[in-house]
Amino acid sequence: MGRVNKGISCSVQGCEEKAERSMSETKGMMASDLDIVSSNKRVYLCRNHYKEWKKSTKDDRENERARWK
Repeated sequence: MGRVNKGISCSVQGCEEKAERSMSETKGMMASDLDIVSSNKRVYLCRNHYKEWKKSTKDDRENERARWK
């Protein structure tokens, strides 16, 4: 049972919602518009902040996938 299932809160500063997704810290820091506070190797995001992260990193993720093809 992971930390998300245990009810860890979102890693974005000022957000107290429960996290629904986790990712590595380097992947989470790709979105420069999110103010992520992390003292761990993992970043935890709630549903709303995960949607923001996906929108802001869409081009970077597409470029990263194209590199592996």
